[in-house]
Amino acid sequence: MSSPPIDASPLALAALTPSIAHLTVRTLGQRPVVWAEFDELGQPQRLNSDTSAQFTNAATTALEMRLPLVMVLSTAGADINEGVAALHGWGQAASALVACSGVVPTAIIVDGPAVSGPALLLGLADFSVMTDASYAFVNGPVMVEQFTGVAIGVDELGGASNHAKQTGVPTAVVPDREAAEATIEDILSYLPNNLDEEPPRWPNNDPADRSCPAAGERIPGTSTGSYDVRDVASEIVDEDSLFELRERWAGNIVTAFATIDGRPVGVVANQPLALAGTLDIPASQKAARFVAFCDAFNLPIITLVDTPGFYPGKDLEWRGMIRHGAQLVYAYARATVPRICVILRKSYGGAYIVMDSKTMGNDLCLAWPGAELAVMGAGQAAAVLQRRATPEERAAFEADYAERLLNPYVAAERGLVDAVIDPADTRRDITAALDTLQDKRELLGTRNHGNTPL
Repeated sequence: MSSPPIDASPLALAALTPSIAHLTVRTLGQRPVVWAEFDELGQPQRLNSDTSAQFTNAATTALEMRLPLVMVLSTAGADINEGVAALHGWGQAASALVACSGVVPTAIIVDGPAVSGPALLLGLADFSVMTDASYAFVNGPVMVEQFTGVAIGVDELGGASNHAKQTGVPTAVVPDREAAEATIEDILSYLPNNLDEEPPRWPNNDPADRSCPAAGERIPGTSTGSYDVRDVASEIVDEDSLFELRERWAGNIVTAFATIDGRPVGVVANQPLALAGTLDIPASQKAARFVAFCDAFNLPIITLVDTPGFYPGKDLEWRGMIRHGAQLVYAYARATVPRICVILRKSYGGAYIVMDSKTMGNDLCLAWPGAELAVMGAGQAAAVLQRRATPEERAAFEADYAERLLNPYVAAERGLVDAVIDPADTRRDITAALDTLQDKRELLGTRNHGNTPL
């Protein structure tokens, strides 16, 4: 699947311990990457100061060469026998990985255990691909039982499948090492080598001005009907180019790479199949990090909106819905890449603002004719404003409310929607906008960074 490894620079290889660490510059598909993996006769490696130094060396080499970094991790944690020196070593590796963040794409393949402190490296990398047999946790089953009295197995605590559904740590879970390499290859095909490059254009035979009436036909006739937004996105983007990330976590929002007229883009879309497309804490986190990544590596962001709002509930509010919802607001507001928003059906309340509304500074906001933009739906408005009304009075109120407020033309009159378009023209209009925005540049401020609402 990939070319044989080729030697890296002498600087990169000088400190290697051949029996344990392997560091090369190799091609993955057609892309050069800095590749590092660590093993000891096929057993999980305890990270000591020497092996951790190889992680650090790999990250430093990737940064100097401005190439993507891919690391294969199978570790039982820091070496207990070495003591604090082992902790210091993996801390240096973590620092070097952070230095790569937003400069070169970083990916980790987990093909075995990833436990204790070094497991946090998975959260630092842009992409983590876990094999079915792998597992990861900070505190293992023994520690959990000692502290909580609850006996738990390795797979239940940190198995790849559970992580995919519950934590969002893995970008994907695949059967084996070969599939993991293929997944990283697919991901990198959408990305530049570093922040100073544009994403590579794909060969494309899908006409840029192709009509896509099937996209609109996917939307049910009723405002509460469900559908798979991935089908809509697939009709708009280039054929067979949609590549979803973290599909098993926070299913109420879809994050995916795709191409439009051969140009790689990031797609963020509410998913009516899960929680009616409402936003909750995991969805906000998932979308916020994806938006920030696209902004770092020059991928335009296409946002497909169909959401009735934030998911209500005491549990969510107590867990910090305000802070986590603000993460998505923050990510969109500071993104400087081309941003195009398409309102497919519903866009209500605070979620209207969060999903890259015109107020957030998008470059183009389009709406389909049946789109509903308002503080809330007609039924919800009636429940608030017509609590003592008769059923007939409430029905009349809802009909009037829908006619006056629940249509995109009211927003268009106020400049909050740039155009109301036929769904069949969506691909053509997005392509034309991306062509216009390809030279978009924004003058960045002098501050080091803002204070992200973590």
